[in-house]
Amino acid sequence: MITKRHELYAVLAVIALSAVCMALLNMPLTSLAEDKFKQNVQTTDTQYSDKLVVHLYFSDKRNSFLTAEERTFFHSDNPVEFAKIIIEALIDGPRKGLMRTIPAGTTIRALYVTRDGTAYVDISNTIKDSHPGGIKSELFTIYSIVNSLILNIPEIDAVKILIGGRESMTLAGHIDLSFPFKANMLLIR
Repeated sequence: MITKRHELYAVLAVIALSAVCMALLNMPLTSLAEDKFKQNVQTTDTQYSDKLVVHLYFSDKRNSFLTAEERTFFHSDNPVEFAKIIIEALIDGPRKGLMRTIPAGTTIRALYVTRDGTAYVDISNTIKDSHPGGIKSELFTIYSIVNSLILNIPEIDAVKILIGGRESMTLAGHIDLSFPFKANMLLIR
């Protein structure tokens, strides 16, 4: 036999359960992948210290090798900010008679570095749309970016290239972009 007391307990239980459900439904939603991403990405405040000589890699005049061009920049303690400076300098092109490896007008859409040392570089579609083509030219474009970042920024061990906010199969039809790249010293002279 159900008494008024049991009815009261049942009503209170339903109200309490409803309150818990409402609280859970009103919590900000973040996906597990987003939480994992936030844990994995380095977050540091940007501080600029002394000037630092870096080596930017451009193609030689015969398009045979990558050749280093020395530049001096203010060094950022934040590897993401320093990586952006390096990529923007690559986009601006060489100063001393070397050949451009990234088409003019290309922009950086996003750049971040994970705690495991992988830099994700998201570049505008201009890099693909204005690329001259050819396997060697494509190889030099990729390793101009990869070598310039890895050989100048100790926090970066690998580089994953994204184009227009998405993974791309290739840059100009030859080299698989689905995996991060390590530095390639064999292309440098």
